[in-house]
Amino acid sequence: MKDKIYKILPDFMQGILISLYNYLAYKDRYGLKYKEYFELFKKNRHLSLDELQKNQQERFHLFLSDAIKNAPFYKNYPLIRLDQLAQLPIIKKEDLRQHIHQVYTVSKAEGVVSKTGGTTGKSLEVLFTKENTQERFALLDDFRNRFGYQLGKKTAWFSGKDLLTQADVEKHRFWKTDWFYKVRYYSTFHIKEDYLKYYIENLMHYKPEYFVGFPSTILELAKYGLKNGYDFPEGTVKAIFPTAETITLEMRKTIESFFKTKMYNQYASSEGAPFIFECEKGNLHLELQSGVFEVLDEDDRACNSGRLVITSFTTAGTPLIRYDIGDSISLEDAALTCTCGNHNPLVKEILGRVDDYIYSPENGKINLGNVSNTLKDTKGIIRFQVIQNELNKIDVLVIKDDRIYTDVTEKKFLQNWKDRVGNHMIISVKYVSEIPVEKSGKYRLVKNNIKHLI
Repeated sequence: MKDKIYKILPDFMQGILISLYNYLAYKDRYGLKYKEYFELFKKNRHLSLDELQKNQQERFHLFLSDAIKNAPFYKNYPLIRLDQLAQLPIIKKEDLRQHIHQVYTVSKAEGVVSKTGGTTGKSLEVLFTKENTQERFALLDDFRNRFGYQLGKKTAWFSGKDLLTQADVEKHRFWKTDWFYKVRYYSTFHIKEDYLKYYIENLMHYKPEYFVGFPSTILELAKYGLKNGYDFPEGTVKAIFPTAETITLEMRKTIESFFKTKMYNQYASSEGAPFIFECEKGNLHLELQSGVFEVLDEDDRACNSGRLVITSFTTAGTPLIRYDIGDSISLEDAALTCTCGNHNPLVKEILGRVDDYIYSPENGKINLGNVSNTLKDTKGIIRFQVIQNELNKIDVLVIKDDRIYTDVTEKKFLQNWKDRVGNHMIISVKYVSEIPVEKSGKYRLVKNNIKHLI
């Protein structure tokens, strides 16, 4: 009913409703505990590694103790030390989904509901306590604050909010504005060649200081702007904070080139994973104050590059203890330190979804970074998506620019694929006018539908 009323209101009234919704949401996010946490994390920015690890051990003990006491799912867990963590079982996403009501420690009325996007399967609904919500936003804002961001500064937001009406599309108005908090929400569901000029020109007119949101959408805008000769005003955007998707080096180069600013990466999740933040030196740091990060191989042994299993201190409403979140990362050499003053351990690379790979019977798994690199030395490919429905075949959907794309480009693109999947896999290239995003508003470069066969 609320959505129906919203859709029939004029644009100005829709903006008022968005501002009102944000005001009510921010009351939960920015309560008294938020201020305490924000000041604490600001003070703790330069703790030594020993101090950070001691803090982590203490928080783990309290978190596990509360989970055993309050969540039926964990009632038989032993109260162990952090260095004994491997004694506890690893929880898969399907385990969590099936037993979710035994994991909850609060009711929906008491908690704050968060839903995963469901882009790789069924959606999952977790509950945060209000204090956890405030702590998570304090951590996030402490990170963004290092680059000048504060709530109320003019921001362009690119996320999965479905806010537009048909009238908006017909008027080429692909955004809605919260005038009170100075946030303009740009649709991620209308990223089509015919519409991108309106996004670019509005961004240049609106002049946001910060970008937040899906990097795949921001990338398409940057590519369009560079291709069509737009000169984005230098100094307008102070920082870009990508969310929800993995960033490749090529994505970063293109986005930073067009918008003439720096991108600062972060990692978290809708379920409440602990945070990884990028510093001003361009290095990624585990945030030990927010939880425990285990990087494990296929035999559940600790390694430097593998799947991520997390224990998150900010999930008291739905405690996550040794949760296999479905992502993978690579750690830096433990002996390396950063000159930024942050002593949290370093991450070499966020590799992204474990499921985001193509499987070749000849060469094994081809991860997201290698998939994106199939564009190397090609011109005229606006966007592509690879879908695997069979072990020996992949379908590659391609949106091409007919002015630039040639037979030579196609040959190079196919060769790049063969270099990765081998010569025995069938590669079917299909030229399309549009590649839709998921229901969440995210764009998926890889859709692997045969994981059960591998």
